Amino acid sequence: MPKTIETIALERRVTALFSRYLQPGSPGAVVGVMRGSTIELCKGFGMASLELSVPIRPDTRFRIASVSKQFTVTAALMLAAEGKLKLSDPPHKYLPELAPLPVTIDQMMRNSSGLPDFLELLRLGGHGLDKPARPADLLAACLRNRHLNFTPGSRFLYSNTNFLLLGLIIEHLTEQPLGEVLRERIFRPLGMAQTMLAAEIDSVIPGLATGYLGDTTSGFRRATHAYPQGGEGGLTSTVEDLLIWSRHFDQPTLTPKTLPAQLAAVAPLTGGHANRYRRGVQADELRGLATIGHGGLWPGFRTEFLRVPEADLTVVVIANLGSIDPWRQARAIAALALESNKKLKPGTAPIVEAEIKPIAGTWFNADEPSLFDLAWRNGEGVVTQNGLPFALGRRADGWFAAERGSFEFALKPGRAGTLRVDLGAGRIVTFRKLGRRKPVPAAIAGTYVSADSGAIWHVRRGGADYTVAVSGPLVAGGPAWSLNGIDGDTVEVVSPAGWITATQLARLHRDRNGGVEALLVSTGRIKAMRFERTA
Repeated sequence: MPKTIETIALERRVTALFSRYLQPGSPGAVVGVMRGSTIELCKGFGMASLELSVPIRPDTRFRIASVSKQFTVTAALMLAAEGKLKLSDPPHKYLPELAPLPVTIDQMMRNSSGLPDFLELLRLGGHGLDKPARPADLLAACLRNRHLNFTPGSRFLYSNTNFLLLGLIIEHLTEQPLGEVLRERIFRPLGMAQTMLAAEIDSVIPGLATGYLGDTTSGFRRATHAYPQGGEGGLTSTVEDLLIWSRHFDQPTLTPKTLPAQLAAVAPLTGGHANRYRRGVQADELRGLATIGHGGLWPGFRTEFLRVPEADLTVVVIANLGSIDPWRQARAIAALALESNKKLKPGTAPIVEAEIKPIAGTWFNADEPSLFDLAWRNGEGVVTQNGLPFALGRRADGWFAAERGSFEFALKPGRAGTLRVDLGAGRIVTFRKLGRRKPVPAAIAGTYVSADSGAIWHVRRGGADYTVAVSGPLVAGGPAWSLNGIDGDTVEVVSPAGWITATQLARLHRDRNGGVEALLVSTGRIKAMRFERTA
């Protein structure tokens, strides 16, 4: 493609961002930058396969994980335009085996349904991405559940269940596999020849990069997973195909031509609160310019699909290394490409250590319940919650907020040594620094069963320590989980470390006499799920 001085300079600056992955024997990423219909940069950095010494190229395929969601939604919107589906209908109208919950398909598309994430439903029973599962097992987790995290439409909370079920609804209505529907209705008409739904983990996918974990210091190892994937995250694709898809937002050709507008359509939560998650895509901003896009995360693969419509700019970054941060890299590249754009506002001042040090520590709110650690780490403020660390950035209004949009979290100092924490949908709650942790309440020992997840927890005491023996629909036995005390009625449950370390909070629900009759368990994507105590 013809180059200009501007595109040469951009390529050199982007290459500098990825220089560490140009060392021999390193996985890496591919980057695509498009302005209008002109591709200004499309380049791979690092190796697609360390074992075979295959470099990453523009036509290398990757698992794009949750970037798949917008394609599943697009297929459903096509069916709605044909009168085969109503967005105001509940999902059980099309999948009658589901529990009749007051959820709409539109709320599912917008992650405001309140349905718990099936990945976490299975994890509560001791199962994880490293253990084999069948599509029927994932559906069974959805069918078993009767729990809602909140009144549908009142809050945003990311849940893969929404899009797994949406894909199954599409299959029910079309009587075709979802992958075939997407290929015939979207990929083939647009020329996205390198994109496919690879539901089974043993699918043969020509040109697919290998996913890796680790870094240049600790070394690399192959990432493994054993879960099939559907409408929530099963696509493999290339940077070139995602640029083709991005151009369809500006020059739609699929029927109906309102599909891109429907994906980005705004719908407030009840109470008038904003929901930045639209239909399978996330609205945000980059230094004063509105953005629309989505990220993807799967063991060894990370993706960022970022559009800046006002500047007619698209940036795609796809990595085959879990320690690369495409979200941050895509925004840095977009800022480089937009330097001459007069509407690009100066970035906010970075958070400095002196602002974090006085408020560093462990913070707790018993009513939610919610617990997080705040620390200065690697030159930035980092919150760790539910085992997940995430960086904070300064918002224009002065709050310190989670940079990514897959959950809502922002904080600022409050009165008398407290923190005010914005959890979205108008919920600003007060957190207090956790001092000396109280011991695990002795009354918690016993057996608890969750009808919604099928999990069984045996809480046992061994000396001064408490552990949880966990089993569920797919697992019997396994490493014990540990318990840490917080206050007299809340404990932290720590799952064994794996690809992602996970913690959850269990609130003791007591009867009139003070006996423990249930645990209310909350994770990142499950809130107050009841585990009944059994004899």
